Amino acid sequence: MSEAPPAAGLSPMRKAILGIVKRGGSAAVGELAAELAVSYEAVRQQVRQLHREGWIERRVARDVSRVGRPEARYRLTPAADHLFPKHYDALSVELLDAVGERFGQGGVRAILADLTDARVREWEPRLQGMDLEERLAALQGIYLDGDPFVSVERGADGALRLVERNCPFLSVAEKRPALCSITVSALTRLLRRRVVRERTFQAGDGCCAFRVLDQKPVDADRYRFELEPAPGA
Repeated sequence: MSEAPPAAGLSPMRKAILGIVKRGGSAAVGELAAELAVSYEAVRQQVRQLHREGWIERRVARDVSRVGRPEARYRLTPAADHLFPKHYDALSVELLDAVGERFGQGGVRAILADLTDARVREWEPRLQGMDLEERLAALQGIYLDGDPFVSVERGADGALRLVERNCPFLSVAEKRPALCSITVSALTRLLRRRVVRERTFQAGDGCCAFRVLDQKPVDADRYRFELEPAPGA
């Protein structure tokens, strides 16, 4: 089964089939045909294509109350389930706020520091033996392996920058920019140089640009998590 293609390519009938399967948890071809008021064969062809493209998966379970061949039922794959409304961003903001209300801003800072530590533990073994530029090149995948929206650029001032043009956490980061301190602190420790975010999505720059201050080395073992200064500070 291949990776599901972009959802924009789904026809109205295929979207309707996915909606029925979502509501019922699973469905057989006959059930889908009855609800859509179309022929069994027409639905079967659409179901075969959805299965081939990775939107649904097939399960066969024998019902002891039925006579004959076991019935095939279809349910959504994780890729298809993501087509339906989710509110992860709102939940993340609520969780951060709840931590702040219960434990104060020190609690929020501690949580962000723990997340930074986890990211550093994940990445440091991958960067062993690399120099600064090699580390920076590898860290283009800090959000997603092979991320096409993160690049390394050297400006006219000679400074290296990691430029991020698609933030996977943007909806949360716009409301609670302290979240961005994770990336700034993680990059500082992993590159062993002070890193500052000089362009930001929050300021309307259309990207985040993390500038590496090559003349400001840090001791990664002693460096502690820091919150980014507020804009204009």
